[in-house]
Amino acid sequence: MTNFKENPGLAKKLMPWAYIISVLVIGLVAIMGMVKVDTGLNLKALPPFHSVLNSITFCLLLLALYFIKQKNVKAHKNTIFLAMITSAIFLGSYVLYHIGTDPTKYCKHDWTRPIYFTILNTHILLAGVVFPFILISFIRGISYQIEKHKKLVKWVFPVWLYVSLTGPVIYLMLKSCY
Repeated sequence: MTNFKENPGLAKKLMPWAYIISVLVIGLVAIMGMVKVDTGLNLKALPPFHSVLNSITFCLLLLALYFIKQKNVKAHKNTIFLAMITSAIFLGSYVLYHIGTDPTKYCKHDWTRPIYFTILNTHILLAGVVFPFILISFIRGISYQIEKHKKLVKWVFPVWLYVSLTGPVIYLMLKSCY
């Protein structure tokens, strides 16, 4: 890991973009339920697609953890890049789906209902909270600000892992309600 030179100048250039993107994305997600647009597209295939993307992200995050534990920084970095890409594709597709369709309501009225809403609410809350910190962690990583990166990812990583795992869980619980 000592082969890489810290580049705080890169972080300084990218950090404003992390803040701008965070505000825009969180704002867009907050209003997407209020805005409906007829896209003219059949969006019914997107929920399982989202589940697959989240599952891939989850696996990539575990793989990235494995690589960094093996001190394979290059493989770790490449895997995190892939996780960022799958997450970005998910986010774009998720917003498209929710501005083009009405939300699916949980249709079961049994013992699973409080479990579903607990998972859903923690997923939504944590996804919104962790998003800017994922970007900041990423910037610290690619700028080789390793100590700052490590300090932040100690809590960002498990939250991102939780969010990427609970996405497919929510889909599977909601599947019979579509």
